[in-house]
Amino acid sequence: MSISNTTTIGAIDAPSRRNTELLLLVFAVAIAVFAYLNVGLALDGKVPSGVLGYALGLAALAGVAHLVVRKFARYADPLLLPLATLLNGIGLVFIWRLDQSQRLISLAHLAYGHFTPSAPKQMLYSAIGVALFVAVLLLLKDHRVLQRYTYVSMFVALVLLIAPVFFPAQFGARIWIRIPGFGSLQPGEFAKIIIAIFFSGYLMVKRDALALASRRFMGIYLPRGRDLGPILVIWALSILILVFETDLGTSLLFFGLFVVMLYVATERTSWIVFGLLMSAVGAVGVASFEPHVQARVTAWLDPFGCYKTSGSCQQIGDALMSFGSGGTLGTGLGQGNSDLIGFAANADFILSTVGEELGLAGTMAILLCYGLIVERGIRTALAARDPFGKLLAVGLSSGFAIQVFVVAGGVMGLIPLTGMTLPFMAYGGSSVLANWALIGILIRISDTARRPAPAPAPSPDAEMTQVVRP
Repeated sequence: MSISNTTTIGAIDAPSRRNTELLLLVFAVAIAVFAYLNVGLALDGKVPSGVLGYALGLAALAGVAHLVVRKFARYADPLLLPLATLLNGIGLVFIWRLDQSQRLISLAHLAYGHFTPSAPKQMLYSAIGVALFVAVLLLLKDHRVLQRYTYVSMFVALVLLIAPVFFPAQFGARIWIRIPGFGSLQPGEFAKIIIAIFFSGYLMVKRDALALASRRFMGIYLPRGRDLGPILVIWALSILILVFETDLGTSLLFFGLFVVMLYVATERTSWIVFGLLMSAVGAVGVASFEPHVQARVTAWLDPFGCYKTSGSCQQIGDALMSFGSGGTLGTGLGQGNSDLIGFAANADFILSTVGEELGLAGTMAILLCYGLIVERGIRTALAARDPFGKLLAVGLSSGFAIQVFVVAGGVMGLIPLTGMTLPFMAYGGSSVLANWALIGILIRISDTARRPAPAPAPSPDAEMTQVVRP
């Protein structure tokens, strides 16, 4: 058998792993439905009436997503879709569990005069997110097309980041824009994807210049002065976002994403050092005069010492106590008291409910799922055959990882609270839509990376050799 025939057969027989993905999806849906049943039995002692609708709805979303991947991205990574489905399904369960809290219902009546459950809205957002995921796979046939829009994506990202400045602040920060008839939209969630596209295209062209070093200082190669321009511009923009929007989370995500991608593109440790120093200088400088940032830093430093002066301190303190009361195995689904946090219990602080009701073991399991998504994204970057795809996969995975870190770190008291939402689990339409689109792009890159290369056509000499050979 000739080499060309071997290559052809290898390409045809390459496993697509779609059946593995289907089995994992069934397992993910089953876990989420079991959790829904567990919450209903714990709260009322009976099977909740909406369990059938929830099970069918989640299974339908997962099934549609799987069929589209099987048809249009058959060589994609088999873990990304099941992990996203599991986190989305568990998030729906916790949001529904908090909807049943009489304490939160009473607070909503006092504050707004009525109570609107969040779980049905989140299910709708999830359906739209899966539709966006499908649209990405149908319209984006090749991720390399995005490279053409490098500077267009920069303009769009700047518009999305600046837009909240022109809208009134909500809860002390300007991170939302109001759309009549639709509600609030958080453009920073979509900006992280578009920024990753811009950084990938820009760094792919400029990485050789940025990798050059002028001198060595304390074992670190310092970048040339003229090459510091891009990082200074990004640093200044992240500081402006922090000053005018008081959005610590987006500022950290924006600057951290750029530094990580810059390091990956140039392999220069000096960029990491400069990035950490500049982020520290900027954060300390802004915290010295911005009241909203000061309040969050104060709450981080002494979460139990300012209950009477700052509501954010009380939320952080209650969140830490919910983790402590959960212990190792948790109080059980539906049997915690994390609703004492009140405002944003199902959004910024939803990880507190996980920590109390599932304990340290459950929290680590959730964080492990996030870690697996990041790991599969990095694996996709390693397998990608083009530099733009490598940088884009790294950028999307890094942005996802940074967001999980700043949210979990803020709720657990590791860093100041940022106000960002936990991907897939926290209540909010912008976050769900953006992260489903992110998973769609990663799946497209992984499909291109794992797809067998077409076998070269056999030469006439090779065919003549096969005929003559006895």
